[in-house]
Amino acid sequence: MNKPGLLLTFEGIDGSGKSTQATMLFHRLLREGYNALLVREPGGTSISEKIRDVLLDIKHENMADTTELLLYAASRAQLVAEKIRPHLEDGVIVICDRYTDSTLAYQGYGRGLNTEFIRNLNALATQETIPDTTYIIDVDLTTAAERSTIDKADRMEREKQEFKKRVQDGYHAIAAQEPARVLLVPGEEEIDTLHEKIWELTVPNLRLIKK
Repeated sequence: MNKPGLLLTFEGIDGSGKSTQATMLFHRLLREGYNALLVREPGGTSISEKIRDVLLDIKHENMADTTELLLYAASRAQLVAEKIRPHLEDGVIVICDRYTDSTLAYQGYGRGLNTEFIRNLNALATQETIPDTTYIIDVDLTTAAERSTIDKADRMEREKQEFKKRVQDGYHAIAAQEPARVLLVPGEEEIDTLHEKIWELTVPNLRLIKK
C-alpha cells in the first residue's frame, strides 16, 4: 500500500510496557503538531471490541487455537478497513498497540500454528498494510511478570511462563528476520528514558510527514 501516512506498531510480551510507550509516543506526536491516531489490538472499533471481549474472557479457557487465530484476524480486518487504512490515506500517523507480529508470535511461535499460513492470513486481514516501523519492547519474563497484576489478568495474560517464553523467542526471531522494519528495544530502562530512545528512532520517519 502506497500511503502518505505512517504506520507505527508496538509489540512485546504482556507486561513489557509497550502500551505505555505507544501512548507516550502518541501524545508526543500531538504536542509536536502531528496528526496522529492511537488504536489497539484486538479492538479499536465497535465490532473489534466485541471480538476482543470474546478473545480475552477468562471463561473461554477451552477456546481452540484455530478459533483464537481467526478471531484475531477478524478483529484486525475490521480495524484496518474502518480505521487504519482510511487514516493512513489521509496522511495520519497511526500508532497501533499490537498488530500482525503479535499473531505471528503468539499463535505461531506460542501456539505452534503454521507460520506461513498466519503470514498469508495477516496479509488478507490487513489488505497487505505493512507497518513502516515496529518497536518490540524487549524485557525478560521476570520483569514482565512483576509488572503484571494477576487478579486483573485476561485469558492471554494468564498463560504459563513456558508459553510466554516461546512468544518472546518468536519476537526475537521476527526481529532477526526483518531488521529493516522491526526494532528490538531493550525495555528495562526507566519509562521516560525509553520514550526518548523511541522518539529518537521515530524522528527520521517524521521528515516525510507534514504537521
